[in-house]
Formats: sequence, C-alpha cells, structure tokens
Amino acid sequence: MSKRRKSQRPAETTPKREKVRDVFVPRPFEGLVDEPEWIALRELVPAASAPLRLAPALVEQFGDRPVTLATVLPMAAPAMTKPDGRVLIGLQRHIQSGDVSRDLAEALLCALRAEPGGPVSVPPLPGPGPRLQDVLLDGPLEISMHDGFDFWLDPGAADDPNVQASLERANAAVYPTVRMAAAKAAYWCQVPEKSHVRWVLPEGEDAALDALARIGAAGALPLGDDTRFAGMFRAHGRLVPVWDLPEQTPAAEWEEPVAQFGKRYIEALTETGPLDAAGRRARQGLLGRQLTLR
Repeated sequence: MSKRRKSQRPAETTPKREKVRDVFVPRPFEGLVDEPEWIALRELVPAASAPLRLAPALVEQFGDRPVTLATVLPMAAPAMTKPDGRVLIGLQRHIQSGDVSRDLAEALLCALRAEPGGPVSVPPLPGPGPRLQDVLLDGPLEISMHDGFDFWLDPGAADDPNVQASLERANAAVYPTVRMAAAKAAYWCQVPEKSHVRWVLPEGEDAALDALARIGAAGALPLGDDTRFAGMFRAHGRLVPVWDLPEQTPAAEWEEPVAQFGKRYIEALTETGPLDAAGRRARQGLLGRQLTLR
C-alpha cells in the first residue's frame, strides 16, 4: 500500500484508555489524630483491629455501617464485607499506590458499594479522589491486639476443616506482639533469638533525630542493661527507633524503661538550639544506623 493510500485510511475509532498516574504521598496519615498508631499498625503489628466511624456524608449515603480496620485480611485483601453489612479494610496488602490513604479510602468505598457478603473489587491504582481524612470521622484508635486471625471469622466458620487449616497457617506467621502502655505507638515483639521495642515517634524527622542525637551524645540511648539501640527506619514520614532486648524478658518488664526513655526524649526535644560537636557526631552515627528491615 502506498504512503498516500495509508494516509487516507479512516482514523481509529477505539478510544484510548486514560492512563492513571500515581502520586507519592510521604505522609499518608497526616492530619489523623493517631497518625503514629496508623503507621505502627501498617508497619509493625501482625494482628490487630480497631473500629472506625464513617463520616456523616457516608452515613447518610450508606447507613451507619460497622467498619473495622484490620492489620491484614485473608490473602492480604484490601477489603471484605460480611453478610450482615459489616465492612473490614486491610492496612497491609499486596498492591498499593503511592498514597496509602487514598488506597484505603477507595477500598472502603468499594466495600460500601458492594453487596454485603459478596466479593469486593478494588482498583490497584484508584486515581484522584477521597482519602481517609475525607471518609472517616477522625478520633483515637481503639486498638485490640490479637494472638491470631480468628477475628476474621464469623461464629461457626472455623468448623470447616479447610477454613481451620488456612487459619492455622496464617496464625503460624504471627510473632508475639504487645502494645506498650508507657508510650503511644510503641510495641514490644518477640522474634527468633531476640526481642525488640519499636516506637513510631510522633514528631517530624528532623526534630526527632536531633533529640535522639542529644540522647546518644549523653550515652543514654539503651533502655537498660543487656539492651542495644539497634538503629531506626523511616515509615510514612516518621522515625521508628528499634531496640534489641534479651529474648526471654517479658514485655511488662520494659514498661518502666520505655517510660524513662520517653522522659529523656521529651527533655531532649525541648532543647531547640544547634547541636554541639558531640551531638553532631551522634547524629551522623544515627544516620549511619538506619535499618532497612521492619
């Protein structure tokens, strides 16, 4: 076919699919009252849940449906519904965009629109739209810690041998985790051969890092004898320091050391002047001890 005849071919009539552009939001939970706890439940805690309340506009549209936030749902699903209308959304999932808040809001909306008890289809890239801060009535999270994932199931569901076997496999991956009373968003956990305390600090990264540097320059970063400040990692715009602890010492024994460290941390935050030479060295040392594993 000649170039001239090619140019005379009718234009394609099939519309092009609009490409959904992803957007990275470094602090997806910013503005929520319990931002550090949202981060902790997403990054640190294997099995926990908390009730959520819908914003008034959604209550008017869908009714006052019970909604539960779960650290993870079966098969890491983004959301599920129960036949009685209850909705569960999962924080930890396989596919997400660059804005976790937008993902969770879209999962919630998809579940509210779905038939109760039926499957919930959630797009991997939701595009622009409402975020958690728009769809929830914000407030402190009432967190329930679980030893396993039995909270997924309705009464009698575990009588099914297949369901029971699946639940046992999921529960086998759960490591013991305790929410500390001494500080918000601080959690003790026990993994093979050691235990940790991990704490999502509520302050901005620079302020938190300077405070930790001041504590480090004073030699006061450990929680006590036989403990080690292992380092820290960043999670959703906040710092998460990690301490290595003796494996067999129970979580309750670390409440007082965490409380005492909290006092040192608050005192260090009140010092707003430039770091001295020792503080600057400590700060550089902390930057070199950033962890990549959660």
